[in-house]
Amino acid sequence: MIRTTDVPRPLRAGAALLGVAGMMALAGCSGPDAASTAGSGDAGAGTQSGKGSQVTGSGSTGGSTYADGTYTAQGSYATPESVEQISVTVTLQSDVVTDVEVAGNPTTRESREYQSKFIGGISGAVVGKDIDTISVSRVAGSSLTSGGFSQAIEEIKAEAAG
Repeated sequence: MIRTTDVPRPLRAGAALLGVAGMMALAGCSGPDAASTAGSGDAGAGTQSGKGSQVTGSGSTGGSTYADGTYTAQGSYATPESVEQISVTVTLQSDVVTDVEVAGNPTTRESREYQSKFIGGISGAVVGKDIDTISVSRVAGSSLTSGGFSQAIEEIKAEAAG
C-alpha cells in the first residue's frame, strides 16, 4: 500500500507542477539544430517590441504585393537576463528575399553566442523565399533571436506594402 500522508498535499502538488513546468521548458529546447520554417511559434520569445524602420528602393511593384527595395527594421526579444535588440535588413525583389543581414549588440555572453549562431544561419533559411512564407522559430539552435527577427520582418512587410 502506498502511503500519501507522509508528504503534505501542497508539497506534492507543487512538485507535480514543477515537473510539468520543467518538461514544458525542455520541450522548447528540443528539435533539430537547423532552420525551422514549419511553425511560427517561439516558445521562449517573451516580450517583444520594435523600433522604427528604414527603406530604400525603386518603388516598382510589377504585380507584387511588396515594393522592391532594401528595408531595415529593428526587433527585440527578451532573454532570462536581458532584453536584446537586433537590426534586420532585407532586400526584396518580386516579394522574394534576395539578401538578408542581421546585426545585434548583445549584452551578455550567452546572447552573443546565440545571436552569432542565428546570424550565421539565417541567410540559408530565408534567402530565395517569398517574404510571406518566412516563419522561423529556431535557427542554428537559437530560438529567442527568432522572435526579434520575426517582429522586424513584420515591420518590413508593413513598410514594403506601404
